[in-house]
Amino acid sequence: MATAGKQTDGPDSTAVRVALWRAMHLQVDAPPHVLVDEIGLQLAAPDEGWRARPDMDPAGTSGFRAAIVARARFIEEMVVEQAGRGVVQYVILGAGLDTFAQRRPEIASRMRVFEVDQPGPQTWKRKRLIELGLGVPDWLRLVPVDFEASESWSEQLAAAGFDPRLPAVVVSTGVTMYLTKDATAATLRQLAGLAAGSTLAMTFLLPTELLDVADRPGLQASERGARAAGTPFISFYTPQEMLTLAREAGFDGAQHVAGTSLAERYFAGRSDGLRPSSGEDLLVATT
Repeated sequence: MATAGKQTDGPDSTAVRVALWRAMHLQVDAPPHVLVDEIGLQLAAPDEGWRARPDMDPAGTSGFRAAIVARARFIEEMVVEQAGRGVVQYVILGAGLDTFAQRRPEIASRMRVFEVDQPGPQTWKRKRLIELGLGVPDWLRLVPVDFEASESWSEQLAAAGFDPRLPAVVVSTGVTMYLTKDATAATLRQLAGLAAGSTLAMTFLLPTELLDVADRPGLQASERGARAAGTPFISFYTPQEMLTLAREAGFDGAQHVAGTSLAERYFAGRSDGLRPSSGEDLLVATT
């Protein structure tokens, strides 16, 4: 398992972009809002002119912004549902500036939330949570894992208090495109060994030819940006390929959730035309 971006003392640039897009959704898109998240913006504390950044252009990046809030809403609903079924462990692989614990403490405090990320960003995030008065409650475990030194995230997770005998909900978003397919398959094999009743949600990028024609230039621009940042996209999956990987890894159940289905679920009937771009789908797998 790995996360996007190189080891730094602060958050990865991709994590910051996601947090800012979530904030932009509230600032420039009309209600109803798919997700309400201003805490990520507080954590990132960008320069005053952040909204003038090219990657924050309200019109030009609206599809990406919508896709980010759609996947976050879907995952949040899944976590709340699993918590309602008695699952008490929530693991976020490559957590970045995730804010579930701060925004939904009425759910999170009934669970043990494990945020897994690189040591530098984890140290920075702990400091920011304390500076903002949000704190790090005992049920929130920030788990630093030095992926570049080949540390085992599963061992670090256990050391932080994860109980492998209990079911968990595990989420990995915006990560698989940076990993080799062998690395993702290895991660899936590890996760398939979780206790019965566990659920995984993992995003993946579709090959260009499966995207809506109108969305292809946006994906190509993202690819160029990722390459320039030193974190190139190296893996794309057809839905069937991802389902096969999950089943071969040992998951009992595997379901493909198309990004287009999230568009229908969360954006139908909007008068402003806001819709997620195509290109990123989800695997939901169960043990």
